[in-house]
Amino acid sequence: MSLTTDNSRTDLGSILPKFREALETYDVPLAESLFQHALRLGPPMEIIEALIVPSLQRIGCAWEDGSIALSQIYLSGRLCERLVENLHIANTGHVNEPPRQAIAVLNDFHLLGKRIVHSMLRASGIALHDYGRVTVEELVDRVFIDKVDILLISTLMLPSALKIRDVRRALDERGTEIRILVGGAPFLFDDSLWHEVGADAMGRNAADAIQITRQWMGERP
Repeated sequence: MSLTTDNSRTDLGSILPKFREALETYDVPLAESLFQHALRLGPPMEIIEALIVPSLQRIGCAWEDGSIALSQIYLSGRLCERLVENLHIANTGHVNEPPRQAIAVLNDFHLLGKRIVHSMLRASGIALHDYGRVTVEELVDRVFIDKVDILLISTLMLPSALKIRDVRRALDERGTEIRILVGGAPFLFDDSLWHEVGADAMGRNAADAIQITRQWMGERP
């Protein structure tokens, strides 16, 4: 069965708001039950696209407008990540398949923002390297070795955000064509900062990270 049938789209449309509410309230049994029901309506990757991705994007936007807590984003992302991992489907993508993505925290000791984005991207079917907390030199070396195409950098403090200039400069010197997506408090306080540090885009939340990353992946040859 495919989601192109009217009945499948109708059934999934009725599941979507219930699934999103289950994520927001961290009702694990209900989320699992709804997800398993949805899987009977079409191929797994189509269900991820039609159910998990829009749910996580809406939850990210809800945090942006202050209607849900940060913890709800984190828990919903982890839950969806687990649901996708349990499928064991090969076509969700592998971390070493082009275009290759990676995520890192630059110098900061606070990793929660990165963990949220990482979980939500993986739950959306996007495989990526997780470099954790790294210095500029470590990050540039690892990106070069792994042949990364899209690099996500999370920062909490302004000094760390400013070091992205050094990352951009070092990558350019090596002749790599890498798109950099940045996020974190410094970029929310100054919406022109991402231009100044040489990034290609800025995400205000995890929903933006999903949308921008998926758009860039589709643009790669």
